[in-house]
Amino acid sequence: MYVPEVFAVTDQAEARRMMREHSFALLVTAAEGAPVATHLPFLYDPEPGPHGTLLCHMAKANPQWKDFAKLDAEGHEALVIFQGPHGYISPSWYAGGPAVPTWNYLAVHAYGAPRIIDDAARTKAHQERLVETHEAGSAVPWSMAGQDDKYIRRMLRGIVAFEIPITRLEAKAKLSQNKTDADRRGVVTALEAGDHPGDQELAAAMRRAGED
Repeated sequence: MYVPEVFAVTDQAEARRMMREHSFALLVTAAEGAPVATHLPFLYDPEPGPHGTLLCHMAKANPQWKDFAKLDAEGHEALVIFQGPHGYISPSWYAGGPAVPTWNYLAVHAYGAPRIIDDAARTKAHQERLVETHEAGSAVPWSMAGQDDKYIRRMLRGIVAFEIPITRLEAKAKLSQNKTDADRRGVVTALEAGDHPGDQELAAAMRRAGED
């Protein structure tokens, strides 16, 4: 990812927060030179390793998992792209001076070699953890516990669970850091008044960046 120094996120904790909060990401592989991408829900585990590990699964009918062994043989890695809030920035929001439209956004690229999990118990545990994470805010959380065991086993046989120990992280937050304080205030004000999806979240990210 092209990351000018002014937009680089060097705080690993911030990169991890972005992966947790925007966990529906894009898995990209290019075994034998053929790029393939799948949109998948990921769980970020801070252990093991210096950058943590991504936990995921895909449908067994999806042939992309067959690329994992090829990547390993080639000595290549997969790329997981996390996309945070983003939005159009109008020059009319700036305090003044010549300017052109641009796009503000947050993104994280995580690299690593996917490893298939063949153990049925670990596969089930990963799915339970995924469910618990996303049901946590529900008034009546759904749980895999107590569900028909035969049905759950059949569903689990239809997926391939895998993990990606992260070897390298690239994080970018393009939030008008190259503009004046007055320009940034104008952008935040306009985004907070906007009605496009993600405007409020992008404005909040800009405010946090301004506090650093």
